[in-house]
Amino acid sequence: MRRISVDIGGTFTDCFVTWDEEFFQSKALTTHHNLSMGFNHALDQACQRIGKERREVLGGVDSVRYATTLGTNALIERSGPTVGVLVTAGFESTIALSRGRGYGEGMDALAKNDLSSGTRPEPLVPPRLIRSLRERVNYAGEILMDLSVDDVRRQLKALIDAGAEALLVSLTNATENPAHERLVQEIFLSEYPAHQLGAIPMLLSHQLSGRKGEYVRTTSTIIDAYLHATMYHALSDLEQNLRANGYAKPMLVNHNTGGMAQLNSTDALQTIHSGPVAGIAASEHLAGEVEIDKIIATDMGGTSFDIGLVTVGGGKHYDFMPVIDRWLVSIPMIRLVTLGAGGGSIASYNSLHDSVQVGPRSAGSDPGPACYDRGGLHPTVTDADLLLGYLDPSEYAGGQIPLNPARAEFAIEEVFGDHLEMDPIEVALLIKAEVDDQMANGMGKELRIRGYLPEEFTMLAYGGNGPLHCCGIADRLGITKVLAPPYSSVFSALGAGNTNQMHIHERTIAINLFSSATRQLFGDFDLFNGIVEDLESLGTADIVRQGMDPLKVEHRLELDMRYGNQLVTLAVVVDRNRLRSVSDTLAVADLFSQEYARRYGQGSQSPEAGIRISTVRVASFIVGKSIAFGTLAPASELSEPTRRTTRMCRFPGFSKALETSIFDQSALEPSQRVFGPAIVTAESTTYLVEPSWRIETGDRGAVWFFRNDNAGGVR
Repeated sequence: MRRISVDIGGTFTDCFVTWDEEFFQSKALTTHHNLSMGFNHALDQACQRIGKERREVLGGVDSVRYATTLGTNALIERSGPTVGVLVTAGFESTIALSRGRGYGEGMDALAKNDLSSGTRPEPLVPPRLIRSLRERVNYAGEILMDLSVDDVRRQLKALIDAGAEALLVSLTNATENPAHERLVQEIFLSEYPAHQLGAIPMLLSHQLSGRKGEYVRTTSTIIDAYLHATMYHALSDLEQNLRANGYAKPMLVNHNTGGMAQLNSTDALQTIHSGPVAGIAASEHLAGEVEIDKIIATDMGGTSFDIGLVTVGGGKHYDFMPVIDRWLVSIPMIRLVTLGAGGGSIASYNSLHDSVQVGPRSAGSDPGPACYDRGGLHPTVTDADLLLGYLDPSEYAGGQIPLNPARAEFAIEEVFGDHLEMDPIEVALLIKAEVDDQMANGMGKELRIRGYLPEEFTMLAYGGNGPLHCCGIADRLGITKVLAPPYSSVFSALGAGNTNQMHIHERTIAINLFSSATRQLFGDFDLFNGIVEDLESLGTADIVRQGMDPLKVEHRLELDMRYGNQLVTLAVVVDRNRLRSVSDTLAVADLFSQEYARRYGQGSQSPEAGIRISTVRVASFIVGKSIAFGTLAPASELSEPTRRTTRMCRFPGFSKALETSIFDQSALEPSQRVFGPAIVTAESTTYLVEPSWRIETGDRGAVWFFRNDNAGGVR
């Protein structure tokens, strides 16, 4: 297997290369003005280790796979085109009304405490670019009023004349009958052919989302249209860079659904958060191989801290209605919580509490933290880590980025010197404690609102800063076991290479699997099986369009289920794709009951309230080759490596500096044990073993963190 996978983050571009039976990792600063430069720099490092030229490696790999946060950045910068929208007459104000709560969506937790002071986001589509069509389709898909061709032509011309650079159509109940949306597209292409100069894209809402709900379906399509050109040109530039360097196959793009596809089969909306989701996909793969039942995956990079849950069993953790930036959307996106807490997160003075505040602003890759000595003036988490003694100024990022402690100290003094009567080291301790608290609070909230206890989970710590802060985070949550996985600093890039080509299609439907009113089980198997078959056909067509063998396509059926009118909805992976008898219906009900009990405790089930299915979802995929993690547990016999030197480091909760053992990367070889306080400096990350913790190493560079009072370990 030969494969290149890349995660382009806000600060670093991570690269993971599989070359036959060997694995190579590398990192480079992200070059936002031209993503290809950062990619080429990272790939060149890996090629140097392989001993081959870039062109030879790109010409010899099976695939190149990208995961990126570029779409998120385009939304933040509001750099998209002018978008025009066509809706059903009478629904022109749906977007502006935003369910009456648009001012609250996407705000941070502190701002939500005072929603009366909330402000609506600047609209992506101004009212003058929203036009209506006289037509009507009812809830069952029956056409009540035909579409007028002349009306469509008039409204299209009005939007084009108003300066629309991208168009979308979102008509009521189009998920039940998309005939009118398709007709609008036919008329548009006849009037404005795609081959003419200045041709603009038109997106249809029913093709993006199969869920009912006019507002969320429309906002989903708006964001997709808004990002369409930006993502296309940026990713096309990356693909052209590959072509210029000898790679002739289609480039693959990771999706936030947990799969991937070729560029020509990818919606812009599917690329949002695709990098962190690739890390969750890798975590799920690892959990299955290593047989860990409950994992909380945490990715601490330079810009953000991303949290995801992996539980072995019948459940999938989706965001049914995720918020992207300030807008509610409707796509089956893997559940992800993102906090503005990374190595580059900027520390500022909090006048209300007379203390420090960390994030959500980030110094990014240019200019980066003050200690990078590239012109950054704001103190960051990385500056604090350097002053506390955790980072080696000459060996950071494998020596590629020399750090300047004087710049870090100056930046902290400039911001906090007039407010806090503390020296820079004491302020750095506050920054370290604050960022660890933020991440622990985010993890604890995510676990508890989903019915889990933090102490039941193994924390997976990856990303460039994950192993550096994991002990401090775990201490606050009562977690006693942390795993820094193999290739932890580029783990999301590894995950991008481990995902399958996959497309997800879903449809909203109201099915009473068990009716509390009639006390009867669902029996219309033809209706249910017909919906599943239609969704499977759509998924198969997506994959075949990319040149794949239809006989190799597999389908996974998932059902969004709940008890009666409860708000809690769970996505349950069903072990059969058709219902053919009452026993099949009972088996699905039993799967839901088991998952509900796992999540909320045995006895919490309420079948007497009825069991409802609200969404049918089919994931169509082709299983590809993946990287096997193997046995990662440390050996029964462990040895203690020889430390290289010692350094005085400061830790929260200790009034004085502690003598800390310093080890090089050889301490990460299999069957090693190191007691804290200690630091292991590796090429692409730093492992901080805080007091009362120890590490034990497994195969392939897996590093387990245990509290010293947790004698059980992993065997």
